[in-house]
Amino acid sequence: MSDFPDVAARLIRAVEDWPEPGVTFRDITPLLADPDGLSATVTALSDAARALGPIDVVAGIEARGFLLAPLVAEALGTGMVPVRKAGKLPAATLAESYALEYGAATIEIHADAVRAGARVLIIDDVLATGGTLAAAVRLFERAGAEVAGALVLIELPALAGRTALGDLPLTALMEY
Repeated sequence: MSDFPDVAARLIRAVEDWPEPGVTFRDITPLLADPDGLSATVTALSDAARALGPIDVVAGIEARGFLLAPLVAEALGTGMVPVRKAGKLPAATLAESYALEYGAATIEIHADAVRAGARVLIIDDVLATGGTLAAAVRLFERAGAEVAGALVLIELPALAGRTALGDLPLTALMEY
């Protein structure tokens, strides 16, 4: 994880008043577009994942966690399960609704996405209020899986998202 903070600080940009006034969006697309940035990100996430013990499957939350999860799954030698916005998956699903910092949403996984007892690692880009991540945890628990932990690139501590996750092991690679 040693290269990640310096590379990320240089490449993650703040976009003021997006998606609405008063919100500062942390845009990770420059980090992902940069070969060194992408490599440092995947290495840092993979190292943090290995510290959680055996992982059977990596789950990525749409949209940006959805981009990172397959890369970490490949590094760990596991499969990847998408956590999608409602209505995007073609087979039977489990759904969870939750509050966002600036609205509400529903996420889904396929009902047969994981086997009972599987150790799942959930990845997302930003932990804000914790609603999305907590909903993903509930989905996998309802599917019979054990959520081993969660990884995020960025945590916004002022929004207290960790409180929504209880004692779930959570690693944030950086804070704003």
